[in-house]
Amino acid sequence: MIDKYRQLFNSQFTDEKYQEFKDDIASDFDYAPTFRIGETPFFIANELKAKLLEGCADVIKLIQQKDFKKLTDKSLELNHNVPNEDEHTTFLAIDFGICEENGVVVPKLIEVQGFPSLYNYQINLYEKFIKHYPFIEELTPFINDITIQEYYETLDEIICNKHPKENVILLEIEPEKQNTKIDFYYCRRDLGIPIICVTEIIKKSKQLFYKNESGEEILVKRIYNRVIFDELDLRTDLKLNFHFSDDLDVEWAGHPNWFFRISKFILPMLKGKYFIETTLLSDLKEIPEDLENYVLKPLFSFSGSGVIFHVKREDIEAVTEKELYILQKKVHYIPILQSPDGKVKAEVRVLCVWKKNVVAPTLLCNLVRLSRGEMIGVKFNKDKDWVGGTLGLFER
Repeated sequence: MIDKYRQLFNSQFTDEKYQEFKDDIASDFDYAPTFRIGETPFFIANELKAKLLEGCADVIKLIQQKDFKKLTDKSLELNHNVPNEDEHTTFLAIDFGICEENGVVVPKLIEVQGFPSLYNYQINLYEKFIKHYPFIEELTPFINDITIQEYYETLDEIICNKHPKENVILLEIEPEKQNTKIDFYYCRRDLGIPIICVTEIIKKSKQLFYKNESGEEILVKRIYNRVIFDELDLRTDLKLNFHFSDDLDVEWAGHPNWFFRISKFILPMLKGKYFIETTLLSDLKEIPEDLENYVLKPLFSFSGSGVIFHVKREDIEAVTEKELYILQKKVHYIPILQSPDGKVKAEVRVLCVWKKNVVAPTLLCNLVRLSRGEMIGVKFNKDKDWVGGTLGLFER
C-alpha cells in the first residue's frame, strides 16, 4: 500500500506544483517560512509505525516512573528552576532516526523533548497536501486516526485549559524573528490566542498582564510557553519586567522545567533496542579509540547548536563542564524515501500531549525531517544536502 502511494505521489510531482504548494502556504499570512519545506510527505508503513509506537512506549515508561522527578532534579540544578511546576509535562516530542541495523529498518531514538513543537503548522501542512494531492485524504498524520476537528479540540484543551482566549498567550522572544513563527501565526488564527514577546509582559505583584491592540491591560492566566532558556540567557540586551524564577499567579501550558527534565539528560537512562549508546561525559571512563563513530552533544541546546559531529579527542578534553555534555554513538540513517531523483533519509518526531489527571501522554501527530546529508540537522548540511520539514502519513 505504501509503495502505491509513493508511486502515485512521485508521478504527480513537478517543480511547478511544488512551488504552487509553497506559495499556498505563504499566502495564508503573506509570509514564506524561512525553513525549507519538504517536497513530499513520508509514507510510513504499518510495520515501521508499530516500531515507532513501541519505542515511544519505552520512553514514556521511564517518564511515568514515580521517581522520575528525583532522577531528573539534577537537570534543574544545572539550569533554571521555575516555581509552581506541575505533576507532569504538557508536551512531549520523541525523535527517531529511521536507520538500518543488521539489514532491518529500525527507528533509533535521537532526542526527546518536554517542549512544544509545530503542533499548529503540522495540521495545516496536512490540509495543504490534501488540497494539492487529493488522494492524500485517504491517509492520516494522526497516530490514532482522529479527525481534524478532534485534533483542534485537543490543542485547544491543552493550550487554553478552558480560559477565555484573551487571557491565554503564546510567549516567545521576539516572535516575529523566530524561524518557526509560521506555527505561531497558525496558532493565533486557529486557537485565537495572542502572540506576546517577553519584553511586553507587565508584572503587578504576582500577576502578569499584556496590552491588547486597544492599549488595554489584559490579565494573563495561562502561558503557552515557547521561550528557550539558552536563547533567553544569551539575550542580555532584552529588558524584562518579570523573571521566570518569580512566584507567579499563572498557569503554564508547558512548564519551563520540563524542557530540562525531558531532554538529552535522560538519554543515558534509556536502554533497549530503540535506544543509542549514550554516556554522560562526566561518567565517561575512557575516551573511545573509534571516535569517528561518535557525536558530542550539549545536553540542553536546541536545534542542533553546539553539536560536534566529527568529534576529536581534543574536543572532549576541552570540555570543562562535563556534566553538560553527552557522547553518543552514531547511527546509520537509511535512505528510505524514494524521491524522483534518488533516495532520501528521514527522521520522525512523534508529537504527544499529556492532559491533566490522565495517567499517560496521548500520541497525537508527527513531524518529519528529510535530508540527503550525513546527519539530519541544518548545522551539518551544505546547500546540496538539503533538509526539509514535512510530515508522516499512516494508513487508516
